[in-house]
Amino acid sequence: MPSYTPPTKDMQFVLHEVLNISQQPIPGYDELDAEFTGAVLDEAGKIASGVLAPLNPVGDAQGCTLDNGVVRTPEGFKAAFDQVRDGGWTALDCDPEYGGQGLPYVMSTAVGEMFSGANMAFNMYAGLTHGAYNAIHAHGSDEQKAMYLPKMVSCEWGGTMNLTEPHCGTDLGLIRTKAVPNGDGTYAVSGQKIWISAGEHDMVDNIIHLVLAKLPDAPEGVKGISLFIVPKFMVNEDGSLGDRNSLSCGGLEEKMGIHGNATCVMNYDGATGFLVGEPHKGMRAMFTMMNEARLGVGLQGYAQGVVAYENALGFALDRLQGRDVTGTKAPEKPADPIIVHPDVRRNLMDQKSFIEGARAFCFWGASMIDASHRAGDEDAEAMISLLTPVLKGFLTDKGFETTVLAQQTLGGSGFTREWGLEQFVRDARITMIYEGTNGVQSLDLVGRKLPSGGGKAIMAFFDMVKAYIKENAGQDAEFDAQFLDPLKAASKDLQAAGMYFMSEGMKNPNDALAGSYDFMHLFGHVCLGLMWAKMAKAAKGALASGASDTEFYETKITTGRYYMARQLPLTATHLTRIQSGGETVMALDAANF
Repeated sequence: MPSYTPPTKDMQFVLHEVLNISQQPIPGYDELDAEFTGAVLDEAGKIASGVLAPLNPVGDAQGCTLDNGVVRTPEGFKAAFDQVRDGGWTALDCDPEYGGQGLPYVMSTAVGEMFSGANMAFNMYAGLTHGAYNAIHAHGSDEQKAMYLPKMVSCEWGGTMNLTEPHCGTDLGLIRTKAVPNGDGTYAVSGQKIWISAGEHDMVDNIIHLVLAKLPDAPEGVKGISLFIVPKFMVNEDGSLGDRNSLSCGGLEEKMGIHGNATCVMNYDGATGFLVGEPHKGMRAMFTMMNEARLGVGLQGYAQGVVAYENALGFALDRLQGRDVTGTKAPEKPADPIIVHPDVRRNLMDQKSFIEGARAFCFWGASMIDASHRAGDEDAEAMISLLTPVLKGFLTDKGFETTVLAQQTLGGSGFTREWGLEQFVRDARITMIYEGTNGVQSLDLVGRKLPSGGGKAIMAFFDMVKAYIKENAGQDAEFDAQFLDPLKAASKDLQAAGMYFMSEGMKNPNDALAGSYDFMHLFGHVCLGLMWAKMAKAAKGALASGASDTEFYETKITTGRYYMARQLPLTATHLTRIQSGGETVMALDAANF
């Protein structure tokens, strides 16, 4: 059975030596000293490794079952859910007014990585509730907040987001679900939604569905979408549960992965719903939580890479096969462990350098969300809006790739269920699809985020990278050559790609959009290059100050050198592909595919 060891030491390094969170001028960050965050992460790690990880293969093998309209979760899930809920983990960053602990989002992100890495399917139940909580918290009335949020924060009640329908996914303007006024301030909601994660299950007393629907007088397209609260059970004025609403789970999807999470077909047959916010403004309410939701999916992607790498490394250290070409390393054994072989090392270094860079990138993104929400920092809001498609798209693409590399490390064993690597591959695959496929993320990045505000955010990013290089150049020739020079070259590739879009995209939009996916990856590599430069600087600083754990910091620098030398140069390849334009992409007629 696969294992999971919480990477709390590396998390603490990122939080306190790279991001320096306790010194940031963000409300609440002054309380996040290393002792406090260490205690939180250690306790979360115990839950992740001791409770959630052992249930991961159980959930995968058993899946969920639908019995007379009731979804049964895998054995042990409910007891674990109670333990997580009773420990207050579902309320970590929620508003204290509704029973939350009020910690910054960056702490929820760190804990979320461990819970997702240990058992992604399980963690989705609380994750979907958190998304629904965010939407109601931002757009619900005071009465709605008072009625629903306390028990959603505690996860006594669950929550969902109902967007997709059988005939439409990304193009939500095509939805057919209707909401007809009942004349008493409520609405009769009718329609079918599909792929609703945690849409029905047996771990909570009630489920608060957020449903996108159209009023009878709605304009065409996305401008005519409204958002409704549709509870599974009606809630009485005193907070007690009333009658069952007119909604049901019509089926469970048979999926490639995340078997432990119930992915439901939800049928609404004149169910009583309550309008959230203004009529026809449902998409705005949904997008309130989009940055957090998409960062959360990016987190899921690399978190699966984290646990896959851990198990691949363990195998490589133990598996005996062949001899080191430079000389036997284990003469007392019939063969050397496979970690001596250069290609296995390459495989493992690709994994390690990605997941550690991804963690820093994701935590940095979370700190920008905190700066935006807690400090009203408009620059941080613009930057995280720009980077969100990169966080989601790049981290999930590379996270899935990392699980495949980890599976490859095990050879034939990786293809068997016994070792667990094939589950990580299957579970990671969905992250590239939901919350907007990665192709859609790249189109959003190039078509909307890049030109937004006249390109102010991307120019701010370039300025930030230039300032970092200028500030740190000339102090350490080795650091310049190994980190700053590669970062400068990669940033220039990113700027050249942006200039190409500006000059050619206006003439022919296909020239820009055909390169959007490469641009997303080019951008992602630059972001990880920036993170590795910052991590290497922090590690060098710690060594210079006489830090006792020299092995940790030296390993960090060596891993960073690998990324800068072997991964970051891919920006040149992406730039070449972008500059080739859209002609070859669009050359074939549809009939000739």
